[in-house]
Amino acid sequence: MTTAVLQERTHYLNNGYGLKSWLLTKDHKRIAVLYFITISIFFALGGVFASLIRLELVTPAGDLVSSETYNKLFTMHGVIMVFFFLIPSVPATMGNFFLPMMIGARDLAFPKINLLSWYLLIAGGGFAIFAMMAGGVDTGWTFYTPYSTTYSNTYVIATALGIFIAGFSSILTGLNFIVTVHRMRAPGMTWFKMPLFVWANYATGVIQVLGTPVIAVTLVLVFCERVFHIGIFDPALGGDPVLFQHLFWFYSHPAVYIMVLPAMGVISELVSTFSRKPIFGYPFVAFSSVAIAVIGFLVWGHHLFVSGQSLYAGLVFSFLSYFVAIPSAIKVFNWTATLYKGSISYATPMLYAFGFIGLFTIGGLTGLFVAALGIDVHVTDTYFVIAHFHYVMVGGTVMAYLGGVHYWWPKMTGRMYPEGWAKLSALFIFVGFNLTFFPQFILGYLGMPRRYHAYPPEFQVLHVASTAGATVLAVGYILPAIYLAWSLRYGPVAGSNPWGATGLEWATPSPPPTHNFDRIPVVTHEAYDYTAVPQEVEVV
Repeated sequence: MTTAVLQERTHYLNNGYGLKSWLLTKDHKRIAVLYFITISIFFALGGVFASLIRLELVTPAGDLVSSETYNKLFTMHGVIMVFFFLIPSVPATMGNFFLPMMIGARDLAFPKINLLSWYLLIAGGGFAIFAMMAGGVDTGWTFYTPYSTTYSNTYVIATALGIFIAGFSSILTGLNFIVTVHRMRAPGMTWFKMPLFVWANYATGVIQVLGTPVIAVTLVLVFCERVFHIGIFDPALGGDPVLFQHLFWFYSHPAVYIMVLPAMGVISELVSTFSRKPIFGYPFVAFSSVAIAVIGFLVWGHHLFVSGQSLYAGLVFSFLSYFVAIPSAIKVFNWTATLYKGSISYATPMLYAFGFIGLFTIGGLTGLFVAALGIDVHVTDTYFVIAHFHYVMVGGTVMAYLGGVHYWWPKMTGRMYPEGWAKLSALFIFVGFNLTFFPQFILGYLGMPRRYHAYPPEFQVLHVASTAGATVLAVGYILPAIYLAWSLRYGPVAGSNPWGATGLEWATPSPPPTHNFDRIPVVTHEAYDYTAVPQEVEVV
């Protein structure tokens, strides 16, 4: 390590850790850490709401909270988890931290806008928390009209304003990623030498920029109708409530891919690193990310099969919903082919990758059920839909998020975590998740409606099993918070590349210096080339 590096790190110790330096930073890595802290708080808050929901459902009678309070619990759980955790989770944290490094850049294209996007998420979350503390909102996270525009007496406007502001954070992050990938790749970093994590976040950025304004406009229309009584969605005022569903799901189904596409990028990195093989069919996996981004805008109508839309439209959307499964299946099949005859290491990040593949596959296969018109009529608004959604979002996105955190934690902090505890938490999460949500498939098939806080006694056994699973799942989530915090001070010092991974981010010290690279690297090898594993680059 050179004298200049020592001087830089001494400067950080003396001047770089003050609150002001963090709140005004333009370093993409520090902004990623700010995001990580923020969404961890939101995740914990959403988890508290989920715990209260599961405790309520232990008994058939609604005896823990009132029906009004229960409505607010599941609404705030959905709002916090979807808009303030799942959507920013991977892009805002790992994407922010590692995308510039992966393409050999010193920062994102617009560092000040990057910091602004974090402040916008904070502001949006502030409005949502204000609404929660002032009395909550009871419309469901989908804000279906005319209930949200006319009948609800809760804090709809404050919550919608929070989501509206947070949407600009998403747009700015996506724009930053797109411009960075186009304009700041290192010499030799062609499109087909980029890590698949970069491809995934690039495709996600396209969805964020094109889709998020739609939900923003939709929420503005809800505000106008609720405050000024303009007839847009309310039939009593000459409006059409189905129009709201079209606008909402035109964004919200692509938003599923905002959540899961970056997660798929993480899994590509994990599968390659811990099987010591290049990703099988790299171009197909790369283009499948783009295909998901494009086709994802064409399938929103499968949320409206029971809304009264024409049979012809239903058939078209059903076909497209099956069609969008193809690029997702390509990824799963190619990850599996990559594992074949690989030198597989069962480190903690790889356990999360295995968990993702299994749970996301179940979520994808059950998605084919709800894409079929006849079956969807039966399971719409039942626990089957809740189980399917959570297998994709929690079983998919959260598993990949935790896998990515454990994979890049040594690079971010310069410390290793206790591997035994990490593997135990991964096991708890996998077992607890399946025990929580698989019974809900059965509940939905048997006809148990979602969003009910009281139910017939014959469903109690399945609900008790689900709540027991949620308890195990909660333990699995709490453990990483403990041992990762412990590792910051007591964890063994990590080298620059503890996993022997490829990628330019592993060619820097751990943790990386401010400007990542002293000289912009020249890329001469393909992605995932294990004959050219990077060594630490000294920064002078």
